[in-house]
Amino acid sequence: MSTKEKSLNFIEQIIEEDLKNGLSKDKLRFRFPPEPNGYLHVGHASAICLNFGLGIDYQAPVNLRFDDTNPSKEEQEYVDAIKRDVEWLGFTWDKECYASDYFQQLYDWAVELIKKGKAYVDSQSSEDMAIQKGTPTTPGTDSPFRNRSIEENLDLFTRMKNGEFEKGTHVLRAKISMSANNMLMRDPIIYRIMHAHHHRTGNDWCIYPMYDWAHGESDYLEQISHSFCTLEFLPHRELYDWFLNQIYDESKVRPKQREFARRNLSHTVVSKRKLLQLVEEKHVAGWDDPRMSTISGMRRRGYTPASIRNFANTIGIAKRENLIDVSLLEFCVREDLNKIAPRVMAVLDPIKLVITNYPEGQEEWLEAENNPEEEVLTFRKVPFSKEIYIEREDFKEEADKKFFRLTLGTEVRLKNAYIIKGESVVKDADGNITEIHATYDPDTRSGSGTEASKRKVKGTIHWVSTQHALEAEVRVYDRLFTHESPDGNKEIDFKEFINPDSLKVIKGYVEPSLETTKELDHFQFQRLGYFCTDRDSTAQKLVFNKTVGLRDTWAKVESKE
Repeated sequence: MSTKEKSLNFIEQIIEEDLKNGLSKDKLRFRFPPEPNGYLHVGHASAICLNFGLGIDYQAPVNLRFDDTNPSKEEQEYVDAIKRDVEWLGFTWDKECYASDYFQQLYDWAVELIKKGKAYVDSQSSEDMAIQKGTPTTPGTDSPFRNRSIEENLDLFTRMKNGEFEKGTHVLRAKISMSANNMLMRDPIIYRIMHAHHHRTGNDWCIYPMYDWAHGESDYLEQISHSFCTLEFLPHRELYDWFLNQIYDESKVRPKQREFARRNLSHTVVSKRKLLQLVEEKHVAGWDDPRMSTISGMRRRGYTPASIRNFANTIGIAKRENLIDVSLLEFCVREDLNKIAPRVMAVLDPIKLVITNYPEGQEEWLEAENNPEEEVLTFRKVPFSKEIYIEREDFKEEADKKFFRLTLGTEVRLKNAYIIKGESVVKDADGNITEIHATYDPDTRSGSGTEASKRKVKGTIHWVSTQHALEAEVRVYDRLFTHESPDGNKEIDFKEFINPDSLKVIKGYVEPSLETTKELDHFQFQRLGYFCTDRDSTAQKLVFNKTVGLRDTWAKVESKE
């Protein structure tokens, strides 16, 4: 393992112990095994970072394996999306594998189980099997078909494979023990009949292996040394090992399954079923809606791969489940964007300000820093003219001493420009302010070097020139759920917690340097937050998504409740 000044987590300790006990380092191999039945979410991102991170730390290969054993729910679209997400997060897999690659071998091994008297074809209904399986406190009872002859089982299983039976008429079960304390060991199903088109094997198969049969055997075929799963698979470990015992060759690496706790994220759901429900019922615009907890949604919102990797490293690996506040993820996003996002000016709730003593028809191109966090500062030119837009909230006709922005009779500095003084307002028939009039001091231009330019005023506000500003659609996103744990109350539908204010679409104005922006370009709209260019954006219509604010506003809201 690479030298690192950090304590080992319990998974790293397991690997280190195995290395000490004789496992050769060149036999280490990890895997990330998603089922292609939906888009990956933030929970998968943690698992990706874990497995590929171990690969980097131990200089070991990592397989990307698709658990494609249920063709009724799986699609090539999801395969493509998963590959895109893993690559976007910055990881490279050694081998791209599919459980369907092993269908013939899995079938052949199942035939061997039948020949050894360790598997049988059960013809009960699923309801009868559920009753016959017993309860956690009472043992199950043997299926009436448990002692079928090997010949009859082989014949039925072959005919199942050949498509002679309807779905639900037969299953193949392992013959283990109907009185086992672990109910998963009570003659688990290995194969079921499914007449469904598979996205890779087409109509070649009419039977498909169950997860527990395919998973461990796939690990074995790929010679995975450590198979890390979330905690809900802990009861499956006994079955994982039983299945491996039936095929294990001592000359090969024996995979080891170990479990870590799922890290749940507040104000989100990560169940693929629930995410699909949100999409199909049109509560969101799709799998990549920026409010979704999917990796594609976070990418579209403007989250960066580095921020997600840093988040995964920060929360670490644990043995107990807990709820991680989404504010931590937002902090990681904000921290990364602060280093890389150019600063630009945008006004999202505009009111016109006229500088009455600025020469009519004159314009200037002022110098502005792109990002003060850069090691070598770079600059851009920003146009300035007689009429500008400022944020409506940056002006009050009258204000107390704690208001440091523009009021009548007070001065503020326009960012990168001049000091101005509020003089008067124009109002409509209803008394609403439609225009602000101000004067400027021509000797106070930022960076001009004059004594007047060094004069300090209490407030600085941003602006855009009305003559040069570009109109833009700005999508302001907030958390999709108002409750920190929308799954927490099982008696209430999680959709009742959907935040009605999770999306606001507004018209704003941005400086002209954004005219040539491309999809996923990141910016800090000064004093407003971090934004990125949406894929809907065109040269004719700019569209930006709010990624995250400059500070955690939810903390203030929650502290008042």
